[in-house]
Amino acid sequence: MTDRKVVIGLEIHIQLNTDSKVFCGCDNSFGGDANTHSCPRCLGMPGVLPVFNKDVLTKTMTLASAVGAKIADECQFVRKNYFYPDLPKGYQISQFDQCVANGGGIEIEVGGKTKFIGLDRIQIEEDAGKSVHGEDSGILDSSLVDVNRCGTPLLEVISLPNSRSPVDPDLYLSSPDEAHEYLNLGPQE
Repeated sequence: MTDRKVVIGLEIHIQLNTDSKVFCGCDNSFGGDANTHSCPRCLGMPGVLPVFNKDVLTKTMTLASAVGAKIADECQFVRKNYFYPDLPKGYQISQFDQCVANGGGIEIEVGGKTKFIGLDRIQIEEDAGKSVHGEDSGILDSSLVDVNRCGTPLLEVISLPNSRSPVDPDLYLSSPDEAHEYLNLGPQE
């Protein structure tokens, strides 16, 4: 039997509670009638340009500081081009190699022991829309698109996978129990 090594690296999406979306002034509240929280900017209509929401940056910097991440002097947005039925632009504005923050970490407690989980990076991106299928739409054999979520500000918090982390084995998630605890750090009901 060969030795097996658990490799866990997680990308967590955090939806920011800003009043407006990340690249336009549309309402960022959850719900509402389908396709009522959108504009030419968040739909990527020809000739429109994104306008960055400063509140997104403020909230991102707050999180980066709280987890001890190094905030970059410069960051860059890129277009990730791919097809999703609920992505009307055909691309998603995101970050990758020049993201807003790198490093830092989050403490978790598993089995009575505290462990510091290292982070690779924190980056900003916009969400796609929402596909509604079949019975959920009220129309059998159908698929509908609600673009209200297009442009919703998200943070991606990416943990260090142990295949790439520094020599210190305590910086990464090394078991399903640790991954479960890490995923359940948010508010509990």
